[in-house]
Amino acid sequence: MGLDEAVTPSRIVAGIGFRRATPPAEIIALLHRALGEAGIAPERLAAIATAADRAAEPAIREAAAAFGLTPTALDAADLTAVDARVVTRSERIEASRGVGSVAEAAALAGAGPAARLVLPRIASAGATCALAAPASGFP
Repeated sequence: MGLDEAVTPSRIVAGIGFRRATPPAEIIALLHRALGEAGIAPERLAAIATAADRAAEPAIREAAAAFGLTPTALDAADLTAVDARVVTRSERIEASRGVGSVAEAAALAGAGPAARLVLPRIASAGATCALAAPASGFP
């Protein structure tokens, strides 16, 4: 589901949802997989966003550091504000977090108003990842 170079936005935000026991290497591998599927070079990753209550977890901090970044913490209001644009729906996550997908909501909220998903949620055993870009990054 990659975009060609002519329409690929330059600023990409990865949204990450993860279980507490997920190792950093799994999150890093999932980020590389997401970027690869979208046809986006890792150096174009501008931010890694997640739920505020997970942003200080060692796994996400180490994963973000592997890309030269620190996690962007988004509170529940930030995530629910973009839920109408989330395309993947998990009943379990909706019940516990109030959004269909933490990864998609974090990517959209982190990329700013009117952001669009570049890659909907993909998953590994313990984490999910989605990519978004600001609306201004699209033609």
